[in-house]
Amino acid sequence: MTTLTDADESESEESDESNPLEETPVSSGDPVSVLAALSVAFSWYLFYLKEDKTAGLFVGLWAPTLLGAAAYFQQKELYAMLENGLTFN
Repeated sequence: MTTLTDADESESEESDESNPLEETPVSSGDPVSVLAALSVAFSWYLFYLKEDKTAGLFVGLWAPTLLGAAAYFQQKELYAMLENGLTFN
């Protein structure tokens, strides 16, 4: 079992400041993932609570459609970056 000492805490604080993940902007997939999860919840609401099975199935298909579209646009953006050349800052 390892214990955290004062020296370890100061090292972790220093490493947090230079963490490149903190500087990473929010990708376009994050809001889409939230919308996909909300569409699944709304689909369950329609299907089970409102007992409208047709509408529930229709809304349930929004999630994979949204996620597929987001993946397509992210891949398209990566392909454009590869075409222009990768730069590391």
